[in-house]
Amino acid sequence: MTIRVVVADDQELVRSGFAMILDAQPDIEVVAEAGDGAAAVEAVRRLRPEVALLDIRMPGTDGIEACRAITRAGGCRTVMLTTFDSDAYVYEALHAGASGFLLKDVRRDDLVHAVRVVAAGDSLLAPSVARRLVEEYVRRPRPVAVTPGAGLGVLTARERETLLHLARGLSNAEIAAALTVSEHTVKTHVGHVLAKLGLRDRIQAVIRAYETGLVTAGRPSGGGERAADSPVPARDRAAEDHSLRRSAGTPGSAG
Repeated sequence: MTIRVVVADDQELVRSGFAMILDAQPDIEVVAEAGDGAAAVEAVRRLRPEVALLDIRMPGTDGIEACRAITRAGGCRTVMLTTFDSDAYVYEALHAGASGFLLKDVRRDDLVHAVRVVAAGDSLLAPSVARRLVEEYVRRPRPVAVTPGAGLGVLTARERETLLHLARGLSNAEIAAALTVSEHTVKTHVGHVLAKLGLRDRIQAVIRAYETGLVTAGRPSGGGERAADSPVPARDRAAEDHSLRRSAGTPGSAG
């Protein structure tokens, strides 16, 4: 299956560079380039690609508004492109429906990998962007005290525990080891968590865990190896030095 992609960035050299890298892959085809968010939304509506790469800061309709419109229409997953890992729009864009983030200095292999990951239904974040996500949430004022786990009453005790481990950065295999169950059982629990909470993917599940107070930044993870503010589980790849940290889940399923 060929993965069809729309690339949107107001800088022609940037979007052309990304398009050239992706078009060189046998399983990826860039079907359109766009210089602003409105053009990107129209291209997605007309061409129905599997993935859209969107620059956050574009004139007119920016990447966040474009992402929101594309998410509402359905059928295409979005990855946001940012210049700085401190971009103030990270949190808002994830809420708008972005399936992940890449920094514009992403390595060639990681860019290609990211498109394949998102097209397959998974989600991803660059590690520094994952940190930004938590930092942005922590800075937001809370008008009322949050009772840890409030709003998660529809989950069973085991599903809450699964969500807790997921938000602390554990992969399915690591959660299985922590709960002394099979990885298949963990995938089932993750799928139930997403379905019961009406979430699209594991990134949204991580956000929900922080919003409800189930996990707070800086709280010890209990495992001794991974801090609570590392919300996106890493899936091992051929080499440990790859710069992407991806979640292992599939939208609407167990991952």
